[in-house]
Amino acid sequence: MDTRRGNPAGMELKHLRCLAAIIDTGSFTDAGLELGVSQAAVSRNLLALEEILGVRLLYRTSRAVAPTPAGVQVLARARLLLSGAEELVTEAAAGHARLHIGHAWSAFGRHTTEFQRRWHHSHPETELRLIRHNAPTGGLAEGLCDLAVIRAPLDLKPWSHALIGNERRVVALASDDPWARRRSVRLDEIATRALAIDRRTGTTTMNLWSDTAQPGVEYTHDIDDWLAAIATGRCVGVTPQATAAQYRRDGITYRPLRDAAPVPVHLIWRRQDAHPATHAAVALAIDLYREKQQAPTR
Repeated sequence: MDTRRGNPAGMELKHLRCLAAIIDTGSFTDAGLELGVSQAAVSRNLLALEEILGVRLLYRTSRAVAPTPAGVQVLARARLLLSGAEELVTEAAAGHARLHIGHAWSAFGRHTTEFQRRWHHSHPETELRLIRHNAPTGGLAEGLCDLAVIRAPLDLKPWSHALIGNERRVVALASDDPWARRRSVRLDEIATRALAIDRRTGTTTMNLWSDTAQPGVEYTHDIDDWLAAIATGRCVGVTPQATAAQYRRDGITYRPLRDAAPVPVHLIWRRQDAHPATHAAVALAIDLYREKQQAPTR
């Protein structure tokens, strides 16, 4: 056989399917029957694969076929590629049957459970999955989700977006902190403490305070790191109310923060090829935030 290598770009899945079928069935004839092609087509595909790879893949006799050492290695890789191709087809076919919503910290906060319940009731044909990803766009830029809940300051120009609501800010404290016994904390008081800040996905910046009275800063890497730093008592945190709803932890107490502007909550999505359920998700989120704002206080 000519051992000069062919163009790898010429390799096709049908070549790999023929190799696997020949070995699995034990003959070219049976491989053709399994694949629904002629024996001659099976032979041509195997020959093409051997020419592309530049190695002999099978020992052939009048009674049997068996893989060469190279054939054993190629078959193992071929099965992985074929399996991956089948998964790709399945995922693509089911793509619009699932809606992935990403978030960096706390999804829809106290509205999360109700969002999931109403979605399941109103859109049973579209499975909802919430994904936490520690990135500024909650995984949207990385291709991990169809929409993302965004609270951190972000340039929204590259994305389609909708403001779904606003959330009050709260202070996160160690439960044995003296402030934990108070009903609320003023924004200017934070300047006297060390403040935990997540620069990557957090909502808190030094712009909340004047240049002359700013807190000390301890930078953290994600929500779990942020909570751990606060639980030690060495710093406090400022965060949207959603964090308090999603992350109730032993050793952490949340108190309302006075005199601080609320945090806008956006849903963002790609301008091109938006998921068909995008506008339904946006409408539901807006309704939930509006209902909570209009609920009578007691």
